Amino acid sequence: MDILQNIDVGLVVMSPDYTIEVWNSFMQNHSGKAPEDVLNRSIFTVFPELSEQWFRHKSQSVFVLQNTAFTTWEQRPYLFRFPHYRPITGTAEYMYQNSTIIPLVDTKGEVGHICLVIYDVTDSAVNKIAQQQANKQLQNLSRTDHLTGLFNRGYWELRLIQEFKRYDRYEQASSLIMLDIDHFKKINDKYGHTIGDEAIRGVSRAIKEQVRDLDIAGRYGGEEFGIVLTNTNGDGACVFAERLRSAIEQLTIYTEGHEIKFTVSLGVAELTDKIHDHRNWIEKADQALYKSKEGGRNRCTMLS
Repeated sequence: MDILQNIDVGLVVMSPDYTIEVWNSFMQNHSGKAPEDVLNRSIFTVFPELSEQWFRHKSQSVFVLQNTAFTTWEQRPYLFRFPHYRPITGTAEYMYQNSTIIPLVDTKGEVGHICLVIYDVTDSAVNKIAQQQANKQLQNLSRTDHLTGLFNRGYWELRLIQEFKRYDRYEQASSLIMLDIDHFKKINDKYGHTIGDEAIRGVSRAIKEQVRDLDIAGRYGGEEFGIVLTNTNGDGACVFAERLRSAIEQLTIYTEGHEIKFTVSLGVAELTDKIHDHRNWIEKADQALYKSKEGGRNRCTMLS
């Protein structure tokens, strides 16, 4: 009994009706519930937050088949919401737990009781979560253009290829918009590259405000951007492009006493059977963009 009380895991022994018969020091210290508060009471009464339906289902095989059942923190972060006390795990809101339900067989070979074992795995859980978050951040960084926060060219083109293949298989409408800032070199020459970067950021913010979650927006290079509008035909893309063009036309960059305004030109290419690969799709949108430039800039063109 001394071992059971002092071992650094939680031990709860229950009868088939889930009445608590053993409650060790680990459970007392972390729950704040003394033995006299829990013994001879149903675990579901003592801990109403514990899902009775789930726990009964989990325990059923232990009683019937005499098999040990396991639960990890990845499947269920905890059975009992205990606070944590270790400074090293200060980022955790609660104790992460693994649990084991062990059948206790009596002299007749029947499961007369079950023993629930609770392991504090907060340290390893927090470390794994931190590693997963770091990996996700690195993955995002590898996909993201640092200046604009949009997809970088490499990842954007990968998504463009995926969208082309999706059309090739399902023939769902999709359109590509290529756009760039009009007279961008003049902005850089007159105000400097820092202001040019601010103009690029302004365009990226406008794009983010207009696109949907399913759309694919990226910085193609320099002051040029590409936007894939999924499930959108050419006419719909032109409506989107005009709304974006108007929003950018209304932008103003304030710097060193100057108010800088600029415009963009856009080209639209709807994906059709005549476009044989993703590079050809980009070429069609670029041709439309050049038409907008030749036509006086600050406009959108779609080639039929």
